[in-house]
Amino acid sequence: MKRFFAVKIIFVLTFFVSAFSFHKVEKTILSKVVCDQIPELNQKLIDFVKSNLNKKVGRGECWDLAAQGLNTIGANWDKNYVFGKEINLKKECVYPGDIIQFEGVKIEYKKKNTTYWEEVDHHTAIVFKVNDKESFIMAEQNTSVLGKKVGLSALELKNILKGSYKVFRPVK
Repeated sequence: MKRFFAVKIIFVLTFFVSAFSFHKVEKTILSKVVCDQIPELNQKLIDFVKSNLNKKVGRGECWDLAAQGLNTIGANWDKNYVFGKEINLKKECVYPGDIIQFEGVKIEYKKKNTTYWEEVDHHTAIVFKVNDKESFIMAEQNTSVLGKKVGLSALELKNILKGSYKVFRPVK
């Protein structure tokens, strides 16, 4: 009888461990699928950016790229740096086509053995590609490196030393 009871306990424990492990895998798979589905307006904004790479959009100011892109795809925004619905970075995915507004940001990054700093008092960029939760390729213009033409640059959120930023999603 004791042997049967021990086998029963092992079976029950194995079941609960398997069920818990499956739940973790299922949750990971579900969250990955959700984050992989780029919203329609975001995709249209990325298509706009692709058609304007290496070109000057508007006057070549940083926010002209987002403004003209949002107007072209028929998105709603306040025409003053609120580029759609602000997203909660702790609860929502960042997608290509989301727009980042930087305020008083100082960024530090290293290339080979040299450390560089860049200060961004007021800057607008579009997420072009998401590498992971805190690493993006940005589409932007009016920077010291790119000048007034649309180009791509890397951004690691961990390299932001000070300042703030908000991420917006295009909306109808």
